[in-house]
Amino acid sequence: MTGRMDYALGQGTGPLRGVKVVEIAGIGPGPHACMILADLGADVIRVERPDGGMFPPNGKDVLGRGRPSVALDLKQPAAAGVVLDLVEGADVLVEGMRPGVAERLGFGPEACLERNPRLVYGRMTGWGQDGPLAVSAGHDMNYIAITGALFGLGQDRTRPHFPANLVGDFGGGSTYLVIGVLAALLEARISGQGQVVDAAIVDGTAHLNAMAVTLTALGLQHERRVSGLLDGGLPYYDVYETADGRHMSVGALEPQFYDELVRLLEVDVPDRDDPANHQAIRDSFTARFKERSQAEWVAVFEGTDACVAGIVPLSEAAEHPHLASRGTFVDVDGLTQPAPAPRFSRTPSALGLPPARAAGAHTREALAAWGIADVDSLIANGTAVQS
Repeated sequence: MTGRMDYALGQGTGPLRGVKVVEIAGIGPGPHACMILADLGADVIRVERPDGGMFPPNGKDVLGRGRPSVALDLKQPAAAGVVLDLVEGADVLVEGMRPGVAERLGFGPEACLERNPRLVYGRMTGWGQDGPLAVSAGHDMNYIAITGALFGLGQDRTRPHFPANLVGDFGGGSTYLVIGVLAALLEARISGQGQVVDAAIVDGTAHLNAMAVTLTALGLQHERRVSGLLDGGLPYYDVYETADGRHMSVGALEPQFYDELVRLLEVDVPDRDDPANHQAIRDSFTARFKERSQAEWVAVFEGTDACVAGIVPLSEAAEHPHLASRGTFVDVDGLTQPAPAPRFSRTPSALGLPPARAAGAHTREALAAWGIADVDSLIANGTAVQS
């Protein structure tokens, strides 16, 4: 799983070995979805702008790993022909443009499915392909804002806290795009017909938030922050500061786990089932955790059923003993990055190409490997660019 493959057609080792994917490069969830597909063994060819777009490749973009970078000037009419030629031999196309843009450029769903009726055409957007906001600009926090997900996030009662772009772009976005693509691939193997997968971040986030709907219906979550089961409303599901200014996560929801927490903390607290006691319990936990450093508390709780773990920054995550033992992070060419996930017993995933150092770093060899004719002429007339 931690090895690296040289680029060759269909040489992925994961369960998607042999699946061919054309990626029209974008930012955020689209690249993340294609990284997942490449990690799982798919042969992904990444088509990007000659200038690399908003975030040009620099050799350190983990979201760009595992596939070759091909630079095409999509504004040139001949570029659409190259994309359609790639599509003819592909199983999947992924694009993340605003609705209608791919159609204007000449490789929308109709043109692609005409060329390859079995193609799964994955569309990654924030608002979806239709609806009043479909053609509007937006970002992660905007998408999760209208689904009810952002409203309750954070332990500050006066304002919501947005969790970087994990919930929208990658939780409700790329993850659901991959689910949709894999489901459509499976169906295409049966029916012989492709289809369009409309993966909208707003839809995926709403679906991801299904448990909140359940908790609200049960009266265990309310439309105010720090008041529910999982948002810090309970003193035994919260974050506490330690003596050295670091923090511990406490998630002792079940009674048996709570009893273990109290035993190891060595505190005397009132009955937790009476909400009137919650502030006293919280005060007791707060004072106790402040008495020792994070490392000392980790030594107390690690390996127990108290559901307590130290909160570590990303720069230290790879060194955590549990993650280190599993190889959850790997170091390739000096770049520490998450290993492919999930894991497979018979067809393990492997890291492919490292992130490209420039847009078009593999144009000539990748297009040739995908059977595109006369690549040198495409480079000579500016349709393709070899960096």
